[in-house]
Amino acid sequence: MDDAGFHAGRRDFLSLAASAAVGFGAGVPLARHIPASQDQSTEFTRWLDSIPGSHKQLYDMPEVNQGIGLVWSWAFLTTGAPAYGLPEKDLGVVIVLRHNAIPLALTDSAWTKYKLGEVFKIEDPDTHAPAVRNPFYHMPGAFAVPEAALQKLIARGVKVAVCNLAITISSGTVAQKMGLKHDDVNRDWIDAVFAGIQVVPSGVVACNGAASRGCAYIFAG
Repeated sequence: MDDAGFHAGRRDFLSLAASAAVGFGAGVPLARHIPASQDQSTEFTRWLDSIPGSHKQLYDMPEVNQGIGLVWSWAFLTTGAPAYGLPEKDLGVVIVLRHNAIPLALTDSAWTKYKLGEVFKIEDPDTHAPAVRNPFYHMPGAFAVPEAALQKLIARGVKVAVCNLAITISSGTVAQKMGLKHDDVNRDWIDAVFAGIQVVPSGVVACNGAASRGCAYIFAG
C-alpha cells in the first residue's frame, strides 16, 4: 500500500472510531426484556424471575472498589422510593459479585482460613492491613454508611449473586499455593457463601440475565 492509500485508510478508520464514540456517548442501548416464558426453567432463571419491582437496577461488581456498589444499592433504595413516589417494594436491586469481588459473599471463617484479604488485596478499613474477616457483610466497609452493609441490603430485598466460575478459578489458585486439593477448597468456598446469596454459573451471565429482566446496568467495579 502506498502512502496515499495508507493515510486514506487511516482516515476512514478514525472516522469510524469517532462515529462509534459519538454513538456510545449518546447512550447505551436499552436491554431487551425477555419474557420468563421464553426461558427454560432452571434454578438460575427462577432466581432471575424473583427479582422484584417495576424499577430495577443492576450493580456489576467485578472489583471490591471499597464497597461502592453496596453504597449505590443503598442509595437507590433510599432515594428511589420518594423520587418515583413509590413504595420501596416496587424497587428492585441486583448486585453481581464476580472476579475479584467474590470474597464479599464468603463468611469470616473462609477469610481467615484462606487469607482472602491478602489474596485479593482487600484491606480492613480500620487497620489498613489485609482483612482477616469480611469487612462488608456486617459492616459498611470503607464508607461510613452502616445501612450499606451487605447483610442489611439483603434484608431489604436486594438480590445478590456470586460467580461460580470465579470461585472455581480462584479457589484453584489458592489451593495450589497452599498445597491443598482443589475440590476441597472449592467446596469449602461454596459452603461459605452466606445464606441469601445466590451462586450463579457466572457473573457475566448473571448480568445478562438481570438485564433481560429489565434491570438498568450500572458498572460498580
